[in-house]
Amino acid sequence: MPTLRLGSVAPNFQAETTHGTIDFHQWLGGQWAILFSHPDDFTPVCTTELGEVARLKPEFDKRGVKVIGLSANDIASHDRWIKDINELSGSQVQFPIIGDKDRKVATEYDMLDALDATNVDAKGMPFTVRTVFVIDPKGIIRLMLSYPASTGRHFQEILRVIDSLQMGDKHRITTPVNWQKGDKVIIHPSVQGDDVKRLFPDAEIVKPYLRFTKAPAEA
Repeated sequence: MPTLRLGSVAPNFQAETTHGTIDFHQWLGGQWAILFSHPDDFTPVCTTELGEVARLKPEFDKRGVKVIGLSANDIASHDRWIKDINELSGSQVQFPIIGDKDRKVATEYDMLDALDATNVDAKGMPFTVRTVFVIDPKGIIRLMLSYPASTGRHFQEILRVIDSLQMGDKHRITTPVNWQKGDKVIIHPSVQGDDVKRLFPDAEIVKPYLRFTKAPAEA
């Protein structure tokens, strides 16, 4: 199995989800998407994460980003778990969750923990790592993050990265350290010569390789 990297095409798969059977590439439908995984249903950290994603779904919708989760259990278990998530979060899980009891998708996406006696389930199968993939409209993986079991993911950070990626794809800019929406951005190194002032009239040239500009108005 080839190693997935930034810039890899997201592998296709067919799977059962809480919204029915999907073909992943068809489900993507040429939109931005996030795929995020969980090792098990009814686990404390994951329960809080899914509740937060349910709460933030309008923010993902605003950005044209589809959301799909994955957990290493069957759909009947997911359906029971969703009731707890809805109750505890005060939100409604409106996105699909993949049933990956046999770890087929987790294996395809290299989301399995290292195999040793400390991180296997009762059947001796390795746990699924809590991973996030951001996938662009061309089906290209643009972000990969893996988290330890003890630490909840920060989905505001994931939204921040999506904002940066979407703006950069449209406007030939990158974003500096600790960037937040509305802050100044960096003019992409590929923009040179007369194009700098033509494309970015308010360019602030700090160094030849470091040029700031205001964030595009629609970002």
